[in-house]
Amino acid sequence: MLETTVAGSLPKPGWLAETERLWPAWRLEGEALQDGKIDATILAIKLQEDAGIDIVSDGEQARIHFVHGFLANLDGIDFGKKTMMGIRANRYKAEVPTVTGPIRRKGPVHEAEARAARAHTARKLKFTLPGPMTIVDTIADEHYGDRAALAHAFAEVLNEEARELAALGVDIVQFDEPAFNVYMAEVAQWGMSALERAAQGLTCTTAVHICYGYGIKANNDWKATLGAQWRHYEQTFPVIAKSRIDQVSLECRNSRVPIELMGLLKGKDVMVGAIDVASAQIETPEEVAATLRAALAFVPPERLFPCTNCGLAPISSKIAYGKLAALAKGAALVRKSL
Repeated sequence: MLETTVAGSLPKPGWLAETERLWPAWRLEGEALQDGKIDATILAIKLQEDAGIDIVSDGEQARIHFVHGFLANLDGIDFGKKTMMGIRANRYKAEVPTVTGPIRRKGPVHEAEARAARAHTARKLKFTLPGPMTIVDTIADEHYGDRAALAHAFAEVLNEEARELAALGVDIVQFDEPAFNVYMAEVAQWGMSALERAAQGLTCTTAVHICYGYGIKANNDWKATLGAQWRHYEQTFPVIAKSRIDQVSLECRNSRVPIELMGLLKGKDVMVGAIDVASAQIETPEEVAATLRAALAFVPPERLFPCTNCGLAPISSKIAYGKLAALAKGAALVRKSL
């Protein structure tokens, strides 16, 4: 009960890549880079265990970015043809590759780090993949000409990857869909059907992560414009509640999301974000416990999983793992009181 976990990404060690960057450059090349990615994956597993995290993640150590790390091993994408485009309804701009042909996998994308992670922990293992709607919002398209069609094309290859990860022993496959907090109408129109296609046939636990973004300036500036209450979840949670997805990961700590919106997820496991990824301040265990206790008014304890608001990749390693230790200690306080 109250098993702790992380939303996904964790800081990369300085010997592997630039630190405190969302799109870091690698500091190794060739075979040394491939070996370094595996070493960093194992290190992330062990550091999570040391912090007391119950359900660990690979930390996305082998990926330059949570979306583009998956795209790198797909046919139909030209990484030499870059386009500067607005992402998340022009919240910020990024240079992205271009879809120029049918989307297909060249082969397994994350097999190496999934195998390493599974071999080095006896704890439950979560593996994250970008959701199809979020991929569509993070890439230029010169082939499909329709966002829904492109999302379903990505959903098919995501499903292939997810099935292989489950076969390797991954306990939870999570699809990251921050775009669900931007294009709420499209979630019902085609976003959820694409997500369910990505999760089709999986026998492991499935999850979707929806947050208000990494703790970067563009996201923080956007959140400052959202007013006294952030009610995006009010539109998407009912759609998710009717879906076959098992778990939902959401943002709670230091957010203006009305906490009663969790009640819209009845019947789902809820990963409650009790760690603010936009702050360098390490939460106290008591602050974590307060967030969790508030959530317990709307989520039964057997369905509540203490989590981070979002990924921790752009934060320093010292602060990130300090926050994870606080998460574990705060969950222990609540668990003891129950």
